[in-house]
Amino acid sequence: MIVTHLGKTPRVDPTAYVAPNALLCGDVTVGPRTRILFGAQAVAEGGSIAIGRECVVMENAVLRATARHSLRIGNNCLVGPNAHVVGCTIEDEVFIATGASVFHAAQIGKGAEVRINAVVHLRTRLAAGATVPIGWVAVGDPAHILPPGKHDEIWAVQEPLDFPLTVYGIDRAEADMVKITRRLAEALAAHAEDRVEE
Repeated sequence: MIVTHLGKTPRVDPTAYVAPNALLCGDVTVGPRTRILFGAQAVAEGGSIAIGRECVVMENAVLRATARHSLRIGNNCLVGPNAHVVGCTIEDEVFIATGASVFHAAQIGKGAEVRINAVVHLRTRLAAGATVPIGWVAVGDPAHILPPGKHDEIWAVQEPLDFPLTVYGIDRAEADMVKITRRLAEALAAHAEDRVEE
């Protein structure tokens, strides 16, 4: 499905394929010979999403951009089933495995791998060719790659990255769920004016 959002209609190269039940919404560009498979979603809410050539976005993957964080995926990348990728920069030839998550303002270098259920946290810089093992967490700039059981070590690096400020524009000291959901709901209200193109 192609949806115009905030006056922006997705653009798909004629050599690309978008599955009939995939969703492209807003300022989304799909490059040559790229494949967007069944149930995948690319939703640009104020920012843009640019997907390079010969990429594969597999079933039920979610790609998102916000007004604060656009998303760019280079050439020859694979985004696995049920992965979640939002507002970051992914260089060429990157593998994002099943269930992996890459968050706002992260940067993933060429040829890196983010394996099954791994996480690249916000504002994290993952070097070219690096690997985040199955279920592990990359956090910081440069990335510290830690097993999930090392919560205190992960939090020591993650806390100063200030997720509420980076993602929602609300300082951690003032953030609460009322402020966060109110701000997010106001931004998402713009979907009321969306138009389905096909």
